[in-house]
Amino acid sequence: MIHRQVTPVWGANNSGQGMATTILITRPEPAASGFAEKLRNRLGGDARIVISPILRIEHLPVSLDNIAAGDTLILTSAQALPALTGKAKGQTCYCVGPATTDAAKRAGLTAIDTGGTAEHLARRLLADRPSGNLLYLRGEHVASDLAKILSEAGIETEERVVYRQLPQALDPTALSLLEGRNPLVIPLFSPRSARLFLEAAPGPAPLHIAAISRNTAETVPAGRAASIHIAETPTAEAMLDLIEDLASGPNRVESGNTAK
Repeated sequence: MIHRQVTPVWGANNSGQGMATTILITRPEPAASGFAEKLRNRLGGDARIVISPILRIEHLPVSLDNIAAGDTLILTSAQALPALTGKAKGQTCYCVGPATTDAAKRAGLTAIDTGGTAEHLARRLLADRPSGNLLYLRGEHVASDLAKILSEAGIETEERVVYRQLPQALDPTALSLLEGRNPLVIPLFSPRSARLFLEAAPGPAPLHIAAISRNTAETVPAGRAASIHIAETPTAEAMLDLIEDLASGPNRVESGNTAK
């Protein structure tokens, strides 16, 4: 269940003084820095943005030398692309979301944006039923068992784990913010990263969660956040829209918009 708004992001403390809001980004690098730059472009150079990844990416030495030009690739994250360095031959690549699609195009693939979720991707593949071998390049942790879903539907899909998403501790700056009492806007991009952040986040700071999906929002325990908001679509662009909305002042935030 998604919890209703309790405290406006730009609310006041008990002394009546306004409290500055900080946006704490916990995505892995380099996605964290790229997202922060886009936020600054929208919010201005004075925006208070802190980066402290809760995960780090470890790329694995996986052999992909047997990929043929006619094979079809599947990507749910741009983090898989380094495994294809020097091996991309213009293959068709079905991608989750515009960011992964754009990155795949830059890597020399014929990329197709299927929408913002693994479910969207599965539906598109089931509709298109591409010929040739299908290879799903993924991380160690995934929200959906896409290869199983496709194989059980009659589209035999091989998968390779080409990177790991390893937990790491929040840095001292992030911990200090979380132990304070000023409000924090927390973008959360997956159920797993949400759980890891909430396990690592101490202290009384009011958390205003910007969740990329309802599944991500539902990992937040009752009473753990001052407010929870869901992006219109499960994409980085929609998350930017949501955070800009939250940072624009109390008029929108006080409306209790928790089901965007």
